[in-house]
Amino acid sequence: MTAPGTGFPWELVTFDIDGTLTTVHGWARIAEVLGRTAAYRATTDRFRAGKIGEDEHLANLLAIAEGASIPEIESALETTPRIRSIPETVAELHRQGARIALLTHNPQYVCEWYVRKFGFDDFEGVRVPGPIGDRIPPPGAVHADKTELLDRLLRRLGVGPRRCVHVGDAAPDVRVFRRVGGGIALNARSPAVRAAADVVADLEDLSRLGPILAELSPRK
Repeated sequence: MTAPGTGFPWELVTFDIDGTLTTVHGWARIAEVLGRTAAYRATTDRFRAGKIGEDEHLANLLAIAEGASIPEIESALETTPRIRSIPETVAELHRQGARIALLTHNPQYVCEWYVRKFGFDDFEGVRVPGPIGDRIPPPGAVHADKTELLDRLLRRLGVGPRRCVHVGDAAPDVRVFRRVGGGIALNARSPAVRAAADVVADLEDLSRLGPILAELSPRK
């Protein structure tokens, strides 16, 4: 199986954002810009201690942005430390015939910024109420399930799961690895995530991912 008209083995490459494209958690940076670092630390500490689940933690993270303006959020995104060569890598994968999408627990207003900034083709993220004017409303109840997001994305793009490879760094990405044709753990700290991936890559420059993807064949 190859991308149309090329020897490239993937029709769709999906990327997580936080910890994969960024070198810090993006919501830590948003919280810092908004003066809400204490809220970020509180929910992160409770989640890591097993006191709250993934859905509640995600809702708490998204609530950090409540009342903030879109320009404030975009200022935080612009200054978030990231891995090098994201737009160059997206452009090269396009030349190989692949489509490139975000698969993330981030909301639409974050995903849309990444699409505009770096040239991604599409995204699936957590669905929350959209901005009112330029202000972020409360997120309401959220459900953190990347496999549901994956299924929606694949149906919309008309891509079979084995023709998709996912790049991520955390436990939710492991569930995606198991559903698609290949999984790459990029700069993953967790031994479990690294063990679940087909390839482990520790990179400071994303352009080095292209040859890895070209050599990785979809699982049977």
